Amino acid sequence: MTQPAINLDNNATGVCIRLSGDLLTQSLETVEAGFRAVKPISGDVVVDLSQIQALDTGGAWLIADLERRLTSNGAHVQIQGAQPAHATLIETVSRNIPKEVGEQEPPGGFVNWVARLGHRTTSGWEDTLSILAFLGLTLHRLARTIVMPWRLRRAALVSQMEQAGFKALPIVSLMGFLIGVVLAFQGATQLKQFGAEIFVVELISISILRELGVLLTAIIVAGRSGSAFTASIGSMKVQEEIDAMRTLGLDPIEVLVVPRVLALLIMLPILGFVADIAGLIGGALMSWIDLGVSPGMFLTRLKENTDVWQLAVGLIKAPFFALVIGVIACWQAMQVRGSSESVGQRTTASVVQSIFMVIAIDALFSIFFSELGV
Repeated sequence: MTQPAINLDNNATGVCIRLSGDLLTQSLETVEAGFRAVKPISGDVVVDLSQIQALDTGGAWLIADLERRLTSNGAHVQIQGAQPAHATLIETVSRNIPKEVGEQEPPGGFVNWVARLGHRTTSGWEDTLSILAFLGLTLHRLARTIVMPWRLRRAALVSQMEQAGFKALPIVSLMGFLIGVVLAFQGATQLKQFGAEIFVVELISISILRELGVLLTAIIVAGRSGSAFTASIGSMKVQEEIDAMRTLGLDPIEVLVVPRVLALLIMLPILGFVADIAGLIGGALMSWIDLGVSPGMFLTRLKENTDVWQLAVGLIKAPFFALVIGVIACWQAMQVRGSSESVGQRTTASVVQSIFMVIAIDALFSIFFSELGV
């Protein structure tokens, strides 16, 4: 194989760029620096390929990219001496080079910073209105499904309940159990200083039943099922399957969104209850090991000092968490535009927004129940 070479000759009529050797991909590293070193030239430029013995796609790309750079600077480029097969390959590569438009950096300065801030604020307000409209549309479809239950796609509902609920039981149970263990261990460490180890039962029960059980379950569901909703519907959006549904007269909200949201509304309270039970078991086990609080004593204090409202307060929040997670996940999927990269970005945004809204709603419920004295 002959090593490729590039030479520049200046003459009265313009510039001649002579290429020689085997311009193949495996040997391009020897001439890439030379191609990059060709400065912008105006006027007539001749690219002489008569001494090129072999050429593949990599070499053709170098030649096509050089021609594009010189032409964009105002030069008149003429390729001479190419074999017919080589000329055809160069033409094909030139035709398929993407027309990349460089991103211009935003101008600096205080005024432009204020302008960008205003643009982001406007975009955020538009997204808020859009998601509220999507929430209203989803609630309308849910209400219509309740009034006309025969419109519900039962197979899709059962499938989503299995994916979002049944298959999440192991991770939710393990999470609840470990949270109970951690609360018991940390609580015992602190309460031992005051000789109040027995109150670890109230610490565990109130923390898990009222807050941590359903909250952490909602966070796991947002990361597990919410991301799956966004990715699956977003992929359908990229492949134009949702447009095909509309063409066939099908409502994407009714077909895709309602079964997913309804599955979460049904399964999240159940998962929250499972997490509560697993957390109490983990706390009772750790209390028995670390503090000597027997399971019988644990159950006795649990029944005497923990009101059923502690469990109800946690489970009341579960449907609201489920609605928020389902709506945000499906809305983000509907915002996917054009590429798989957009699917990934929207999936990430779905998880982040869902977790943020779950925590914000939990804080509002805490204030609400505190004002009620519950």
